[in-house]
Amino acid sequence: MAQTKETPLNKQYNQIKAKYPGAMLLFRVGDFYETFGEDAIKASKILGIVLTRRNNGGSNDELAGFPHHSLDTYLPKLVRAGQRVAICDQLEDPKTVKGIVKRGVTELVTPGVSFNDNVLDVRQNNYLASLHFASEDLIGVAFLDISTGEFFTTQGSLAYVDKLIQGFSPAEILYCKKHKKRFEQVFGEKYNTYTFEDWVFTYDFAYDQLIQHFKTNNLKGFGVENLQEGVTAAGVILQYLKDTEHREVDHINRLTRLDQEQYVWLDRFTIRNLELLFSPHEGGVPLIDILDQTVTPMGARLLRKWLVLPLKNKAQIEERLNTVQYFAGDDQVLQNLIQVLKPIGDLERLVSKVAVRRINPREMVQLKKALAQIEPLKELLVGHPSMEKLTGQLNDCKFLVEKIERELRDDAPTQMNQGGMIKTGVDAPLDELHKIAFSGKDYLVDIQNRESERTGIPSLKIAYNKVFGYYLEVSNAHKDKVPQEWIRKQTLVNAERYITEELKVYEEQILTAESKINEIEFRIFNELVLTAAEYVNVIQENARVISNLDALLSFARVALKNGYARPVITEEKRLDIKGGRHPVIEQQLPTGESYVPNDLYLDDEEQQIIIITGPNMAGKSALLRQTALIVLMAQIGSFVPAASAEVGIVDKIFTRVGANDNLSRGESTFMVEMTETASILNNLGDRSLVIMDEIGRGTSTYDGVSIAWSIAEYLHNHKKQRPRTLFATHYHELNNLSNDFPRIKNFNVAVKEMNGKVVFLRKLKEGGSEHSFGIHVAQLAGMPQSVVLRANEILQELEKSEAKEKNKAKISEAPKNNFQLNFFDPVDPVAETLKEKIKAMDLNAMSPIEALLKLNDLQNLVKG
Repeated sequence: MAQTKETPLNKQYNQIKAKYPGAMLLFRVGDFYETFGEDAIKASKILGIVLTRRNNGGSNDELAGFPHHSLDTYLPKLVRAGQRVAICDQLEDPKTVKGIVKRGVTELVTPGVSFNDNVLDVRQNNYLASLHFASEDLIGVAFLDISTGEFFTTQGSLAYVDKLIQGFSPAEILYCKKHKKRFEQVFGEKYNTYTFEDWVFTYDFAYDQLIQHFKTNNLKGFGVENLQEGVTAAGVILQYLKDTEHREVDHINRLTRLDQEQYVWLDRFTIRNLELLFSPHEGGVPLIDILDQTVTPMGARLLRKWLVLPLKNKAQIEERLNTVQYFAGDDQVLQNLIQVLKPIGDLERLVSKVAVRRINPREMVQLKKALAQIEPLKELLVGHPSMEKLTGQLNDCKFLVEKIERELRDDAPTQMNQGGMIKTGVDAPLDELHKIAFSGKDYLVDIQNRESERTGIPSLKIAYNKVFGYYLEVSNAHKDKVPQEWIRKQTLVNAERYITEELKVYEEQILTAESKINEIEFRIFNELVLTAAEYVNVIQENARVISNLDALLSFARVALKNGYARPVITEEKRLDIKGGRHPVIEQQLPTGESYVPNDLYLDDEEQQIIIITGPNMAGKSALLRQTALIVLMAQIGSFVPAASAEVGIVDKIFTRVGANDNLSRGESTFMVEMTETASILNNLGDRSLVIMDEIGRGTSTYDGVSIAWSIAEYLHNHKKQRPRTLFATHYHELNNLSNDFPRIKNFNVAVKEMNGKVVFLRKLKEGGSEHSFGIHVAQLAGMPQSVVLRANEILQELEKSEAKEKNKAKISEAPKNNFQLNFFDPVDPVAETLKEKIKAMDLNAMSPIEALLKLNDLQNLVKG
């Protein structure tokens, strides 16, 4: 906001703006938040508000603003657009100040740091992440949701941290400025980011930040003492809170270690490919939409975390399954619990607002209603052994509930400075002031009736406005009856307005009473907030228990609704699914159509790898994904879509499916496919579940078969690991692998040919398939009939050749464990000539007739 001549207001603005470089400054001026210069240009574009110019002190500054009471409408739009917004408020009452009003930034809102309900998604966490690049393959990472107080840290390889970033989906990421190039290479430019200088990313500085915040001598109690890089990342987050004016953060009272050994490894490709939290396809439905039947926002947020952090500990999984079974087995308890949980709302975020002194009166009433549900909740759970652990952690906060009930009105407003918050009987002086302020209507009616009778003005009325206060209004027809002592204040077209000494005295009484009412009510409410702040830790524990209950109730409801079965969890390296179904697809089928279930068995002794062949659209991909989803659902403690399922605990789930490119970073579809596959092969575990769909399809047939063959051999012959693997492919040559590798078996998804048409049976059966029926699929897709007919002709000609059988023979004779297999015939000379002729054609220069003639020449060449 450069000025030729700097006014006091400009000077104040420039001083505050300089403290928050890179942030948009919302500068409170009277009843408006104003933006200036570059901020105004950005704000007008993002918010769709008018951009004006104001010549002030010789400068022509851009200006854009909005009413201060519209902050909750406009602020979310700015934050969602990736802006860091500094809210600069008036710190003094302008009425009591001579000269310029004192102003200061009361909050700096960023995408990752906000309490605003309109910025936050109630069913998702809003994480701020911090990354500390310690070395080439060791990174510290921390996550904080300031709106709930959840604070996590860990450290590990780039692949592990990348997986966590994908799963937690932070709204904003902090990192060291000198690592900007590396950050963008790894994570791209899709995240909102903020960078710090080197000194912030030092272990000693971060450690001191953390122990000062938690008021402890060390971090041993949190189990993170040996996570040097993770501790550094966590300390950076606390520094960021200070920089963004978030000082009241006592609700952040624990730092939780994300133990890599506790959770199933799901890399970022798997989270995407299995469509756990979102679907990349238009109209697609992610798994979370099927499993989430929670009735509280905090239950919904917890379920999302569970979905990306499946458990590996059998006892923990069984504990969740036992609770789900209990709820699913007693419909009356289940329905009663749902009714008790519904009024609780977002207790987790409400108590965070208490801790940071940002809770408003209406939210305090909601806090009371939420806590009032604790006692009936305990009564429902008491006497049930599996619930004893949970009920013992619940605290009804009876004193706080009674205090709020006694002092705060149920219809309390959202604003603290408007009165109308406190009940009668709480404060005697307040009650007296209420009588003065709220008995005024009767008093004014008395004055109006008395003066009307005295003056003989039947249409006399008393009203109020901010300019004159209370006044008497007389129509022109009766103005000659106005008493001499009345003082005229305003002339209208059809009337005159007057004030009297009596009205002035009464007005002063009323305004004084209202001011004192607001002052007393504000004090009482603040004392109530301070009392509630003493219960923050207890209420947070209540919220954790309730969110657990809600998520497990959701699993029970979905299991009953969709006919899921309890999985049997074992330590064996075996997966035995009977009647498995895809949890999402089965819910999307047209009315009257049912999902075809399938059995599937994998172990590490006899049937480690299944090669699945079959035509396009037969259901291979659905079968692969449903297997991975059944395992994942079992290990988050959910029942599964199957008649029965024995799940030997897996430690890692890998998927490589679909065709994606990353052209912005110079990676072709095939490059992405190979990168994802390499990540799988380099991170295998003995208990891994590997899902591979159409490996090698992004390159030439010979290259593709060679790569797919080699990968299958690698997975079978690995010296340390025997990952359970499903390998879907169109390369029927891979069926020959079962002849030489004892733990590789062939299966196919069955089809039936009837009257020249193909019927997809979607049933998995033993043995390999020889056909893909790609031409049939092309026909279903609406390919022109002439193309389909010609493709059939070409296919028949190709099938007459003996090349297929020769290739099979060569494959079966190929040396094992040789990653450069050379088992195909030399190139056909006719095909080579054909290729050269096609290469030489200039298609852009050809007319349609010339193209047909050329095609005829090529056909004659093929026919000989």
